[in-house]
Amino acid sequence: MSTTVPLNQHIEKHFTSIFWLIVTLATALSVIYASHQILNGDQDQMLIKGYLGAYQDNWLSYGNAASVVGNVPGSLSTYIVGLPLLIWDSPWAPMLLLIALRLASFFLFDAVIKQVFSPVVRLAFLVLYLLNPWFLFDSLMYNPAYLCFFAALHCWTAFKMRQQSSFICSFLHVLAIGLTMQLHYCWPILAVMSAYLYYRGIIKVNWWGLIAGGVAVLASLVPYFIEMQQNSDIQSQRSDRYLAWGMVHVYPVLKAALYWLRYSSFLFTNRIIVDANFLWLTDIEWIRALINYLWQALLYTVGGFTVIAAWAVNRKAWRVIKPHWRSRNNVAYSPADWLIHYAFSAFVGIIISAMLSPIVFSYWHLIITFGFALFPVLYYAEHWQTKRPERLAKVSCLVAGYFILVNLVASHDSNKFSHTHSYQQQVESYIQEQNIVNDQAVK
Repeated sequence: MSTTVPLNQHIEKHFTSIFWLIVTLATALSVIYASHQILNGDQDQMLIKGYLGAYQDNWLSYGNAASVVGNVPGSLSTYIVGLPLLIWDSPWAPMLLLIALRLASFFLFDAVIKQVFSPVVRLAFLVLYLLNPWFLFDSLMYNPAYLCFFAALHCWTAFKMRQQSSFICSFLHVLAIGLTMQLHYCWPILAVMSAYLYYRGIIKVNWWGLIAGGVAVLASLVPYFIEMQQNSDIQSQRSDRYLAWGMVHVYPVLKAALYWLRYSSFLFTNRIIVDANFLWLTDIEWIRALINYLWQALLYTVGGFTVIAAWAVNRKAWRVIKPHWRSRNNVAYSPADWLIHYAFSAFVGIIISAMLSPIVFSYWHLIITFGFALFPVLYYAEHWQTKRPERLAKVSCLVAGYFILVNLVASHDSNKFSHTHSYQQQVESYIQEQNIVNDQAVK
């Protein structure tokens, strides 16, 4: 008499094949997103600096302009675009580096996850991270897209330092914070996390590694400090806002806290939900209006339900954290409990940064915490795996299918992406408009 093999056992048996199939699919979706991105000011800022460096040997020492607080310090955003162009003179060179770094962020996280959770939960993280529209919607040439790599590096080094100090891990840990600072002003989130983890005794640092990392970061900023003395345009702009503006007005803090729940839910950015027009399906207006209504109803319904689920999961996680969150006692946490405390440090970082910030955060300001927000979900998925393993496997498959559907629409028809746009053609036209000439090609 034949028996049907449960889905979870089937997944475990073919784990390696399924793992690489999903990685390949996520990579293909990243390329699709990238090829259809609509260039705007953020991409233009990245591209112009990179092409000036590669074509004219003019390596600017400051990054993208940010709201109120001036340009981001440091040359990193110039080099991550310009150096690939020196190897391969194509708009795809820096874009492929970006995709590679984003994939590397997953493998850094996965190196931690596989030491903590079962294979099925590890695959669940693969789906929730690599196939997630929150992640893939940032597959475009702008500075927040790089942040996931440094978030993963911060997590990986912290996990390594949970039991013993390490020079190289401490060095890389500081470097993750310092290089984030050269891409985006969200770096205080990582700094607050590290300070909290050290205060709690959850990580053990090597002071020589920290000092070496700090020196390396400061050395990389020397050209910026020189430029800042000569160019006042890259410094903070005049504004009626001030440090701790968010704490006084309260709403920015509440909004930031909500993003923590949204990152672990399927309530994606409105740029995915409300900006599709479905012109590629039909020219008949009423049919398009009906499809658009159904699309928004689906995404808001699923999104709302999963936000409630995320709230419930985080409440349960708080019960794990609550007895210890202010304690400095040397508690021997299990790897899973350690990740929950690490995730809580990210939430603390979000709240403190929102309190101090002079602006109201949008999703890209906090996207660096996206991977961390998934840890409470994984923690309770492991409990589910113990009690109802086949149901968890089925839910993971359904989520993967839902994500693929959303990504296929968002990558072709949304606020930032369109099937009518070609990334390469837009970049080539922009570079010609800016009259940037490849001196080597001319010679």
